[in-house]
Amino acid sequence: MTFDDLDPRPQRGAALTALGREDLDLYAVEELGERIEALEAEITRVRTALAAKAAKKSAADALFNFRP
Repeated sequence: MTFDDLDPRPQRGAALTALGREDLDLYAVEELGERIEALEAEITRVRTALAAKAAKKSAADALFNFRP
Protein backbone atom coordinates (compact mmCIF):
# COMPACT_ATOMS: atom_id res chain seq x y z
CA MET A 1 0.00 0.00 0.00
CA THR A 2 1.26 3.47 -0.83
CA PHE A 3 0.49 6.71 0.91
CA ASP A 4 -1.57 7.75 -2.10
CA ASP A 5 -4.07 5.03 -1.17
CA LEU A 6 -4.75 6.86 2.08
CA ASP A 7 -5.58 10.19 0.43
CA PRO A 8 -9.28 10.88 -0.04
CA ARG A 9 -10.56 10.73 -3.58
CA PRO A 10 -11.48 14.06 -5.15
CA GLN A 11 -15.21 14.64 -5.35
CA ARG A 12 -16.82 14.13 -8.75
CA GLY A 13 -17.11 17.51 -10.47
CA ALA A 14 -14.67 19.22 -8.09
CA ALA A 15 -12.32 20.18 -10.92
CA LEU A 16 -15.17 21.79 -12.84
CA THR A 17 -16.28 23.71 -9.76
CA ALA A 18 -12.73 24.93 -9.15
CA LEU A 19 -12.42 25.91 -12.81
CA GLY A 20 -15.54 28.05 -12.57
CA ARG A 21 -14.22 29.86 -9.50
CA GLU A 22 -10.83 30.70 -10.97
CA ASP A 23 -10.05 34.42 -11.29
CA LEU A 24 -9.87 35.18 -15.01
CA ASP A 25 -8.43 38.65 -14.42
CA LEU A 26 -5.05 37.02 -13.89
CA TYR A 27 -4.92 35.76 -17.50
CA ALA A 28 -3.63 37.59 -20.57
CA VAL A 29 -5.71 37.74 -23.74
CA GLU A 30 -3.65 34.97 -25.40
CA GLU A 31 -3.97 32.77 -22.33
CA LEU A 32 -7.74 33.24 -22.32
CA GLY A 33 -7.83 32.19 -25.99
CA GLU A 34 -5.80 29.08 -25.13
CA ARG A 35 -8.16 28.37 -22.27
CA ILE A 36 -11.16 28.58 -24.60
CA GLU A 37 -9.47 26.15 -27.01
CA ALA A 38 -8.77 23.72 -24.17
CA LEU A 39 -12.35 23.98 -22.91
CA GLU A 40 -13.75 23.44 -26.41
CA ALA A 41 -11.57 20.34 -26.75
CA GLU A 42 -12.93 19.10 -23.42
CA ILE A 43 -16.50 19.75 -24.57
CA THR A 44 -15.82 17.68 -27.69
CA ARG A 45 -14.38 14.88 -25.54
CA VAL A 46 -17.42 14.91 -23.25
CA ARG A 47 -19.87 14.95 -26.18
CA THR A 48 -18.05 11.95 -27.68
CA ALA A 49 -18.28 10.06 -24.38
CA LEU A 50 -21.95 11.01 -24.06
CA ALA A 51 -22.72 9.73 -27.57
CA ALA A 52 -20.89 6.46 -26.85
CA LYS A 53 -22.81 5.96 -23.60
CA ALA A 54 -26.11 6.77 -25.30
CA ALA A 55 -25.34 4.22 -28.04
CA LYS A 56 -24.54 1.55 -25.44
CA LYS A 57 -27.73 2.33 -23.54
CA SER A 58 -29.76 2.18 -26.71
CA ALA A 59 -28.22 -1.17 -27.64
CA ALA A 60 -28.90 -2.55 -24.16
CA ASP A 61 -32.48 -1.27 -24.25
CA ALA A 62 -32.99 -2.92 -27.63
CA LEU A 63 -31.59 -6.19 -26.33
CA PHE A 64 -33.50 -6.35 -23.06
CA ASN A 65 -36.75 -4.61 -24.05
CA PHE A 66 -37.66 -6.68 -27.06
CA ARG A 67 -41.35 -6.95 -27.86
CA PRO A 68 -42.84 -10.10 -29.46
